[in-house]
Amino acid sequence: MLRGEITTAIRRALMQELAAVGYGRLSIEAVARRAGVSKTAVYRRWNSKLDLVLEMVASAAHGKLPVLDTGTLRGDLALLFQAVAHALRHPLASQIIPDLLAEAARNPTIDQTLRQVLHARQQEVGGRLVTRAVQRGELPADTDPDAAVDLIIGPLYWRLAIARAPVTDSYLGALVESVAAGLGAEPAVPRHRNVVAPSTRA
Repeated sequence: MLRGEITTAIRRALMQELAAVGYGRLSIEAVARRAGVSKTAVYRRWNSKLDLVLEMVASAAHGKLPVLDTGTLRGDLALLFQAVAHALRHPLASQIIPDLLAEAARNPTIDQTLRQVLHARQQEVGGRLVTRAVQRGELPADTDPDAAVDLIIGPLYWRLAIARAPVTDSYLGALVESVAAGLGAEPAVPRHRNVVAPSTRA
């Protein structure tokens, strides 16, 4: 394999191994075996399994998201929720995230990294969404950005990663309206078809 292919194979193997056995039982040897490479190939890139996992967390946190600029708060929320739901529905993510959160309670380095990269990602995505909504006049000027981001990100993450409950299109639609209302946005105005009044002429 080429150098870039080896790195990709190691990262893929890490995700699969982490989902299969968890961080506590994770080993460089098992990752190398699953990737079809030598231990040396892994150690040449990362000094330890902790470095390997932390790099994966940082890379995932900076993964590509759709541009959230539909022109309306509700449109931006709907697009964000769809992207987050798609990512968290992935079997690997649904297994790895709870395990890393549990490990963070025992490992200060993982805890600090998770806090830093996830908080930065939330602020980057949610902060922009809120700022644009305020600029458009959809949200009050005194909207608290931190509280707003918590309200935007929290419910969907809880449902998918913690409660492991199903997410349907109707649920996402209801969530958009609930979050928009919670943020102080005006109610959505339903569109009515123009109705021609009957003629009063004889």
